[in-house]
Amino acid sequence: MADLRPIRLGVNVDHVATVRNARGGRHPDPVRAAKAAIAAGASGITAHLREDRRHITDDDVRRLMAEISAPLNLEMAATEEMLAIALRTRPHASCIVPEKRTERTTEGGLDAAGAGAALAPVVAKLAAAGIRVSLFVEPEQKQIEAAAAIRAAVVELHTGAWCEAHMAGDAAGAKVEFERIRTVARTAARLGLEVHAGHGLDFTTAEEIAALTEIVELNIGHFLVGEALFSGFEPTIRTMRAAMDRGRARARGRAA
Repeated sequence: MADLRPIRLGVNVDHVATVRNARGGRHPDPVRAAKAAIAAGASGITAHLREDRRHITDDDVRRLMAEISAPLNLEMAATEEMLAIALRTRPHASCIVPEKRTERTTEGGLDAAGAGAALAPVVAKLAAAGIRVSLFVEPEQKQIEAAAAIRAAVVELHTGAWCEAHMAGDAAGAKVEFERIRTVARTAARLGLEVHAGHGLDFTTAEEIAALTEIVELNIGHFLVGEALFSGFEPTIRTMRAAMDRGRARARGRAA
């Protein structure tokens, strides 16, 4: 069912930690960035604790849980180590993502359709601990059906292909990819899944996708951190928040 409430903004602070780790020490502090994002209108904070700890660290997760006033979404691979950490720290949500050491960032969606047997017990254990479980998947029918079958509460649709086509000026390709997202978002909502989206979004694409009322949350990180170098972190969050609100307002106008 369409949702005309304001769309939520989850701010990913991974790449604040990337900048910090380039030199070592504690500056810039991703927890400080998280607090600034919340003050500027973020609904929640996302942090990906990778196996190699290339950006977010265990101490960052501990401090985020202790110090921020908004929900924490812990992105994680479906490994025994990460499951144990999630069960110990009890974030508001855990988003299960694929992870490869060789990638610079998460390159694609989780193969929930092919790995359902392995994912199901991880989803069940997280859910039993009161953690909202999300699967980061490609906008494909089989992935949505698999997520519903293993009883995830949420799917986060990988928007990378659409954003790349949009940035390249490939209008036809972008139209095809956007229609895939629209169709799958409707399917997911019909199956009772909460629908999020993220990867590669900027002000323009976030505004456009916010008009899809089945999508209730966008998770954005790298673009915001990069734009903040020029405009400041809190102003950048406010600009993104305004763009998303404009997109949602268009949807309300169509529904009126």
